[in-house]
Amino acid sequence: MANKIRWGIVSTGRIAHSFAQDFKYVESGELTAVASRSTTSAESFGRQYNISKAYPNYQDLFNDPDVDAVYIATPHNLHYQNTIDAFNSGKAVLCEKPFTINASECRALISRARSENRYVMEAMWTFFLPAIQKAREWVAAGRIGALKHIKVDFGYPQLPYDPERREYKKELGGGCLLEMGVYPVALTWLFMQDDPAKIEVIARKAPNGVEDDLSILFEYPTVTATLGTSFRCKLQNWAYIIGQDGYIAIPDFWRAYACYLYELDTQVEAFEDNRSSLGFNFETEAVNQDLLVGRKESEVVPLSDSLKFQEHMEWIREKYS
Repeated sequence: MANKIRWGIVSTGRIAHSFAQDFKYVESGELTAVASRSTTSAESFGRQYNISKAYPNYQDLFNDPDVDAVYIATPHNLHYQNTIDAFNSGKAVLCEKPFTINASECRALISRARSENRYVMEAMWTFFLPAIQKAREWVAAGRIGALKHIKVDFGYPQLPYDPERREYKKELGGGCLLEMGVYPVALTWLFMQDDPAKIEVIARKAPNGVEDDLSILFEYPTVTATLGTSFRCKLQNWAYIIGQDGYIAIPDFWRAYACYLYELDTQVEAFEDNRSSLGFNFETEAVNQDLLVGRKESEVVPLSDSLKFQEHMEWIREKYS
């Protein structure tokens, strides 16, 4: 690898467009290839983002010697095999969340990556956003005192219900927990760095049996985390990190552009990143820097974090399966 990482994008769905759109803000990488199961889709995507190579299948992209790293944006149930196929071709991998559809697959991928010395990271882009990092700084500096509560939810209506839609389809890892709930679960882990001692869940299900609305309570020795996710309605989608001396409010935490520090009812500090991008460039740049210096694992989203997300989601699922 030279001073720029050459990227290939696997799949051309909505999230792949967001990733590609933000590449104009990435200095240490370039988009060189895209692959889709449809030649027309791959070529159209390539033209839109000035990508020189468009492949009609994923394996041809994996085999391309001019691709250093791949961004996997396929449906959840394909993440495991797509990542293995990329490993087999010697590629570094940035895999969309959820990393896998269960903890067993996650453990297998981690084992494979470490045994073969492969770089792979779950695309938990939220962790790289400046506002999230600022909130962590405030907590670490003791600005809100001892942590007492975390309140975080993420939900958008996925209506009308259709069992053939990717979000609902069982065979594709459908349901609001993997699709949206991974964000509140991950953010809670980011601030807690601990397993809950007890979990309570109120679950509602779509007609085909997949969960489409969850209210979750994580109990820790001195902290309570209240989480929510839904396909039935738009939730507030804010995060509140609450301590005994104050709290931090993060609007639209999953794509956070700002965070605000409060003491009682008074806002005492504000941070806004004023970015022009959607925010995907921060994680891409971080992966590029990892690869350029030879790291085999992210320090921001280590593989152990991805396993915790999966374990916690399995524990949630056990409450209503």
